[in-house]
Amino acid sequence: MTTPAGFPARRAALRLLDAVLRRAETLEKAGASALSGLPDPADKGLARAIAGETLRWLTDLDALIDSATQKPLPDDAKARSVLRLMLAQALRLETKPHAVIATGLPLLAGGPRRLAHGVFGALMRKEVTLPDTPSLPDSVMMRWGDRADAIAGGLGMLPPLDLALRDVSQTKARAVQMGGESLAEGHIRLPRGMAVEKLEGFDEGAWWVQDLAASLPTRLLGEGKGRRVLDLCAAPGGKTLALAAAGWEVTALDVHEKRLNLLRENLQRTGLSAQIITADALEWEPDAPFDAVLLDAPCTATGTCRRHPDVIHRIAARQIMHMAELQSALLSRAANWVMPGGQLVYAVCSLEEEEGEQQVSSVEMTPAPISETELPAGLKPTPEGHVRTHPGQLAQAGGLDGFFIARWQK
Repeated sequence: MTTPAGFPARRAALRLLDAVLRRAETLEKAGASALSGLPDPADKGLARAIAGETLRWLTDLDALIDSATQKPLPDDAKARSVLRLMLAQALRLETKPHAVIATGLPLLAGGPRRLAHGVFGALMRKEVTLPDTPSLPDSVMMRWGDRADAIAGGLGMLPPLDLALRDVSQTKARAVQMGGESLAEGHIRLPRGMAVEKLEGFDEGAWWVQDLAASLPTRLLGEGKGRRVLDLCAAPGGKTLALAAAGWEVTALDVHEKRLNLLRENLQRTGLSAQIITADALEWEPDAPFDAVLLDAPCTATGTCRRHPDVIHRIAARQIMHMAELQSALLSRAANWVMPGGQLVYAVCSLEEEEGEQQVSSVEMTPAPISETELPAGLKPTPEGHVRTHPGQLAQAGGLDGFFIARWQK
């Protein structure tokens, strides 16, 4: 039997979905194996898009499947996974039903193809639709509490492309030149899908890619004026670049040598400088304290759910507890490396309170509350003077990644 055109991309998408839901792998990690048999970049992009949209709308897709079966399919049944992919294509990627069937049913060779065909056909005849915003799994709803609905409101949007400028004085001119929108000084937002390397200013190092929310921790340290700052857990390096551009003398430390190579490349491209150290922050000791320390700590990264929807389904209490313990240990060390009068900024791209709000009480430094005037228009600090962003904020402008940020002074 001849393999239909487009089938290899669907098979790769199924492998991606299986890696996330069965083995709790990230889509990025799973891609190394799942996409290896696809020589065409377009097929790789299609496989990622199918798997990504399936994960983004998984709860709602499952509800549709269950509405069309007399007996619920097991969560790990291959027929359910294939139906998820088929419905995601039809309802989100606007693939014609006949093409969905032709490339989807072969995934069930030797399996319940007739069942999958019947369920998909029945749902298409009913002209089913998905809700305006994705539904979250019950476990995630419980974790995010009162914020859950607002966060979900931003998950249906694919994130735009945010750039951080090396020279903030060029913000208006660059925004006009590139046809983008600026939501803060030194920031430009462009439509998704643009080839980064071909954008104006890439070769001259005028900017780097960085979500607006990810730029906030460095903004809260202000101008460096030659002062010394330690960027802990620095890779892949966007915050190091921002600190160097703001006039700080930066020491960038990370345990992952391979990820630091990207920082080295961007420093060379932008003409900025920093001292790079490959070391474990739990073992390394500085020669002297710093004027400021920025700890963008390792975390579950649930705040990146609009661009990495796999985190919604991979992350559970075990991973959150593990990361919270690591963050607490890193915070304790970071606080010791701030000189009197200096500042400590703690940030995580996580939506979990265990990694954010619950971390601040252990820091034996004076809180330095963040004010509304320090934030882009439309964002406000919490009553405690922290920052809590999530994908549903600034939704009309394209949303934000989720971050928690706190600041102290010694």
